[in-house]
Amino acid sequence: MPRPQYEMQIAEDEPTEDYEGTGMDESRGPLEESGCTRSDDSEEEEVEDAVAEDIARFEESFRNINKRYRLINRIGEGTFSTVYKAEDLLYDHYHNDWDIDARLATRWSSPSGHPHRRRQARYVAIKKIYVTSSPLRILNELELLHDLRASDSVCPLITAFRHADQVVAILPYFQHRDFRDYFRDMTVGDMRLYFRSLFTALRAVHANGILHRDIKPTNFLYSPQHSRGVLVDFGLAEREGTDWHFCDCNLPPGDRRVKIENSVYAYNLVNNANQPPSFPNPKTDQRPSRRANRAGTRGFRAPEVLLKCTSQTVAIDMWSAGVILLTLLSRRFPFFHSADDIDALLELTAIFGKRRMRETALLHGQAFETNIPSYSENGHGFEKIVVWCTNRKREALEEDEREACAFLERLLECDASRRITAEEALAHPFIASAGVGSGGDEEVDMVDLRVE
Repeated sequence: MPRPQYEMQIAEDEPTEDYEGTGMDESRGPLEESGCTRSDDSEEEEVEDAVAEDIARFEESFRNINKRYRLINRIGEGTFSTVYKAEDLLYDHYHNDWDIDARLATRWSSPSGHPHRRRQARYVAIKKIYVTSSPLRILNELELLHDLRASDSVCPLITAFRHADQVVAILPYFQHRDFRDYFRDMTVGDMRLYFRSLFTALRAVHANGILHRDIKPTNFLYSPQHSRGVLVDFGLAEREGTDWHFCDCNLPPGDRRVKIENSVYAYNLVNNANQPPSFPNPKTDQRPSRRANRAGTRGFRAPEVLLKCTSQTVAIDMWSAGVILLTLLSRRFPFFHSADDIDALLELTAIFGKRRMRETALLHGQAFETNIPSYSENGHGFEKIVVWCTNRKREALEEDEREACAFLERLLECDASRRITAEEALAHPFIASAGVGSGGDEEVDMVDLRVE
């Protein structure tokens, strides 16, 4: 039978109340199955004991959870939630249209017409959302996952439970490798496949008018062996326009009205071009402070997020994808190490130059000035940056690396209105050629991850 999308009571006679939650900044769990080894056996035993105790506390606090799922391991732990791998004990009682391996078993048939014998996947990921989070955030995450349940390469929601003040989301478990274990070994051909899968997911998400807001390697579970990945963790996601306000980003080109009203710097540029800009004393500045959504992970935030643009679009996800590509080309993870938004803007200035950052700030009615002498006016090209990071001469870059750098410029475009979209990225030659062999015969078969 079909599995209920939301089962808000796992224990009998429990009250139904609003539940809390927000996004998860997922990191590698202590015992994640990624092939890592430890030299200190005693330390490993201590970690195993700690995980076992954590699982025991979870089973004790969430009544009857062990009647439905057998918790196996803790595979992720973040600021707002913890993720466990578990076996679905009631798997055979439901119609599991989320189970990719089961669908593939019926798709890959033997010459006789009968499906090959394949062990059906019975594993799920249980996301325990901390009770210290916002009730609206959990509701938002579950609703977005429900709306995206038929989207390609997006992790679907199986069901959700609430017990007392604790909420858990049940998601499919996807076998994948940790990004840190393979990113230095990826060829440009591997990168094409990686981003074809990622942009396929983002195209589906953006087509539904949803911003993921936290695109990063740990939120894209990728299997290099199968050249496919799944986008997860919609804890920070929101519908486009949720925080929509009339501001500079919505103005037609050339319209400076809002920029002049919101920015002393912009006013001086327009009306006093020959005079140096003046800034009010922060203590006497009567302008209202600007508030904007800054959710995301440090190092992956787009310029419009750092500059507190109040009408952010799905383009912020494409910027974050560009940071991943820059990481792969430079072989450095994380690429950015900013401690706060100011440091992040300065890191971008080192790449794009002071002139471009001033222009970007002006787009959002903001002022950007720095007197750090080491920052150039025009910045540096991505080819030069890749050469520096990989300790090579520019002439040593292969043609496909140059093509990757050219594509990177479309992703890391400071002007969000000119940044490439997921739909356009999939049609771009850099991505469209993914999977084509040296002879150009055929493409690698990609598995459809949609829930049919």
